[in-house]
Amino acid sequence: MKTRTLIAGTVALLMATALAAPAADQMTAYSSSRGSKIRIEGTANIIHPTWQVESPFIAGMLEVGPGFPTEPGQALTPGKVEARATNVFVQVRSLKSVESNGKLYSDKMDEIMYEHLKVDKYPAIRYRLTELTLKEAPKSKDAPYVLDSKGELAVAGITNTISMPVNVLPLDNKKLKITGSVTLKMSDYKVGPVEPKLLGIGIIKTGDEVKIPFEWMLMQRPLPGAAATK
Repeated sequence: MKTRTLIAGTVALLMATALAAPAADQMTAYSSSRGSKIRIEGTANIIHPTWQVESPFIAGMLEVGPGFPTEPGQALTPGKVEARATNVFVQVRSLKSVESNGKLYSDKMDEIMYEHLKVDKYPAIRYRLTELTLKEAPKSKDAPYVLDSKGELAVAGITNTISMPVNVLPLDNKKLKITGSVTLKMSDYKVGPVEPKLLGIGIIKTGDEVKIPFEWMLMQRPLPGAAATK
């Protein structure tokens, strides 16, 4: 009798778990494609009152459920969206200091930045999405969908939870353009101010607060194992 009760309870638990989780064929998978970019913008005390570093590479995958906008003009109801962003990262050494017009600035500044970000021990800045909520649908077919996101950002071995609004613009050819921006303090990740000493200029000290805007381009891919299950 106990065995039957145990089996029945196990079956019920498995069924409940299956109903609670989205079916694999209901998820749509995307992976990074060309055209992505991320920028870190900050301030300094002398010479250049602002500074910026850029990378043209954002790696990772995104899996989304039926409530996520995947087609232009798609009718959706605001609310929580099933989504998983996996293995999203930016290689630290892909970040390069640039002028405001995008021209490369200084290799020395880059090396000092890599040292502060502990690149030898933590070669990548990583992000994991934990929650996504659709706030509003676009007013026109060409406008983006507005969502709120929560996730975990790992920089130089420190992981913090961050929240930021993101815009999702479905494009033709099963592509997505996701844009957003978040303001952080480097001290929250135990990254001290960059203070290079340049000949004839003195010590340049950077501010604690930085702004990080990004554009993440994605292309639809088949889910892993999808072909094998058909």
